[in-house]
Amino acid sequence: MQEFKPVKEGKVREVYDNGDSLIIVATDRISAFDHILQNKITDKGAILTQMSKFWFEYTKDIIKNHMISVDVNDMPEFFRNEKFDGNSMMCKKLKMLPIECIVRGYITGSGWESYKECGKVCGISLPEGLKESDKLPAPIYTPSTKAEIGDHDENISFEKSVEILEKAYPGKGEDYAAQIRDCTIALYKKCAEYALTKGIIIADTKFEFGLDEEGNVVLGDEMLTPDSSRFWPLEGYEPGKSQPSYDKQFVRDWLKANPDSDYLLPEDVIEKTIDKYKEAFSLLTGKKFQ
Repeated sequence: MQEFKPVKEGKVREVYDNGDSLIIVATDRISAFDHILQNKITDKGAILTQMSKFWFEYTKDIIKNHMISVDVNDMPEFFRNEKFDGNSMMCKKLKMLPIECIVRGYITGSGWESYKECGKVCGISLPEGLKESDKLPAPIYTPSTKAEIGDHDENISFEKSVEILEKAYPGKGEDYAAQIRDCTIALYKKCAEYALTKGIIIADTKFEFGLDEEGNVVLGDEMLTPDSSRFWPLEGYEPGKSQPSYDKQFVRDWLKANPDSDYLLPEDVIEKTIDKYKEAFSLLTGKKFQ
């Protein structure tokens, strides 16, 4: 049996080279504030993978994505075991674009902090009088750079994203920047509308895109998971304060309150977090997580 070693390890994902495809494995690791925590969150990797699969299928009319299969029987023998079953996705190889495509439909987090200071989010002027967690008049696109592990991503303007892409792909910067912006907004609108019918508000999210062999823009990485998005329950939603969420917020809140924790979480925070991930999965997909 051929052995595989990851060619790339991110904070949460491991990437294996399978010749003409990649196998991306979402581990049960969890990161917050750009640190990998000491705990594992059971089943988290499988939930993220299955949720991405759901959204990739739901949005393939908007843009092609990199997913080939999440069935380990379609993968080399090395992957056909419990460690990889459910949390692995075989994907097309893409040349990833160096921009994180962030879209915000509601004002929260760093966007809210920035708005309070200057009435803008990432250089985009917003109406006066917005309250924390308010829905924005229209979703806004606020790209950022992709940082290496340990560094922080940096918010940039659309113009700066054109510049970065132009440097990487001379003559194509403007075109690629506009394509990924327009796809980001279109994907967000379709999925946020759907999620509302299931009782979930998608406050913001990020997408990543790459180029296939023909130079077409293709959606890659993960999609609309609690790791890459802020999900709020529609029930009880009330602007003017921060909202409870289906993501890593429990983890972030606990870490903020316990600055000397050395990134080790208590058991109850882990349990609450995994319960939230499972709840979001079943609400959005209509299936219980198995």
